[in-house]
Amino acid sequence: MTVPIRLFHLSDIHFGLEDRDALAWAKAEIARQQPDAVAITGDLTMRARHREFAAACEWIKGLDIPVTVEIGNHDMPYFNLAERFLDPYRRFKAIEHLVETEIDLPGLAIVPLKTAVRAQPRLNWSKGYVTGSALAKCLAAIDALPRGVRALIAVHHPLVEVGTHGTALTRHGENALCELAQRPVLAVLSGHVHDPFDLVHVTARGPVRMIGAGTLSKRLRSTPPSFNEVTWDGTELTVKVRNLEHVPTPDMQIEAIPPDALPPRKPGEPVAPVAMVPEEDPPVY
Repeated sequence: MTVPIRLFHLSDIHFGLEDRDALAWAKAEIARQQPDAVAITGDLTMRARHREFAAACEWIKGLDIPVTVEIGNHDMPYFNLAERFLDPYRRFKAIEHLVETEIDLPGLAIVPLKTAVRAQPRLNWSKGYVTGSALAKCLAAIDALPRGVRALIAVHHPLVEVGTHGTALTRHGENALCELAQRPVLAVLSGHVHDPFDLVHVTARGPVRMIGAGTLSKRLRSTPPSFNEVTWDGTELTVKVRNLEHVPTPDMQIEAIPPDALPPRKPGEPVAPVAMVPEEDPPVY
């Protein structure tokens, strides 16, 4: 019988506008429950400032558990373009051994796929972009897994295209999903939109499950601060959204991925069942 594997999926902790109570709670839960691994799907900081990275790296190093970290668009240097293009990950140095690192567990592997890039051929560089080399590296890692091992793909941006041609959330995301659909992939873990979700996207090559984590920051969109508890028993992958308000998982998960990741709510966007809204609305970007 396969021993269930339990992962904690965190995202968008945004040091610089972090929720200290939520972070303290998440860290305490990790220490208490000792999951097999923690996947953090990007946006460790608010503006990639040195002090924000120092605080984020210190918090992550204190988890004392296997961790893999994805790079988010907020983690790319904002104010130093030379560093952004020549050495964009220098500020990750304290945890560089965790960045885009594959974690191998019994029967399951967490495989990274980078979606945050230094630049891209559109004005909004905060959106996702899957380069050919990044996808090839991810697929090669999946193909190298031992027979019978399943994969969870860790990205920052949701890979789904939302039908907004030319401004879609992630360029080449549909192509990536088509490739992943043909491999032993259980799901794609992502962040970026600040609300949790658990959706199936049907590609031309088959369905792919997409699981998004909320935020542990004050940049709330429509749900309270949260993280995902993901369990694999060898047959079924289950997701429980853990949050300080104890809102049931189905009420926490949004029904569609929004075409951006901006917290302000617009007409028709989901509203938290606990009426959780930031003190300042819209929040500070």
